[in-house]
Amino acid sequence: MKLRTLGLAAAAMAAFAANSVLCRAALGRELVDAASFTTIRVASGALALALLVRARGTGSPAPRDLRASAALFAYALGFSLAYTRIPAALGALLLFGAVQVTMVGRGLAGGERPRPAEWGGLALSAAGLVALTFPAARGGGELAGSLLMLGAGVAWGVYSLLGRTSRGDPLAANAIRFAWAAPMALLASVALAPAAPPRVTFAGALLAVASGALASGLGYALWYAALRGMTATRAALVQLSVPPLAALGGVALLGEEVSLRLGLSAAAILGGIALAVAGGKR
Repeated sequence: MKLRTLGLAAAAMAAFAANSVLCRAALGRELVDAASFTTIRVASGALALALLVRARGTGSPAPRDLRASAALFAYALGFSLAYTRIPAALGALLLFGAVQVTMVGRGLAGGERPRPAEWGGLALSAAGLVALTFPAARGGGELAGSLLMLGAGVAWGVYSLLGRTSRGDPLAANAIRFAWAAPMALLASVALAPAAPPRVTFAGALLAVASGALASGLGYALWYAALRGMTATRAALVQLSVPPLAALGGVALLGEEVSLRLGLSAAAILGGIALAVAGGKR
């Protein structure tokens, strides 16, 4: 891998991991409510992506895809609601595992026939997810947050699958989807206001903008640039760095603790995905 590609990939993975840390920093400390955070994040992401597309001035126009926008909105809202209840490291692992299981499950439904190594990797990852989630049943808050994050992961997996078949420039396509997801998030904020009154501090809004414009918008731009110099298998393996980076950020910046259960589950989830990717050679 060339040095430029390596640098772009490292910056993109750091940005994606930062999403978990920024979101947890804002919501765990109650600096902003989940619905408002989602609205600000998606809207600022849409603006950042639009500016990047305009500055670049190349690429074919992307069609509107309301299904993808709805999946993006569902992911973003579930992501925010989950991080009112669970730490950054746990959330990143659950999200990542759910995304991969969703995409593999769609392949199975479509007639793909995994190799033995892929089956083994999928089983190992699923076992890690169960081990990570099941003990949370003892505490309602952590269980609810875990289930919300699993739902967010499924939504992101659907969003990724829809993106595979979309036409036009990928960056422009994401800009369009973020733009249509923003009013969905705003409507959700209005609908949830009677049950959860909006609460936005300056620090909370700033963290939401950083999550949307930098960790999401700029992160995608860096990732698409890195993908030009990577194989699909290498790209999948590089993404395994996101949960550990999120865990490190949670420990260093938020004072979170990494339990033995989390460490063992992380090894199972990430090891299983690595085994499946390497075994499939895709």
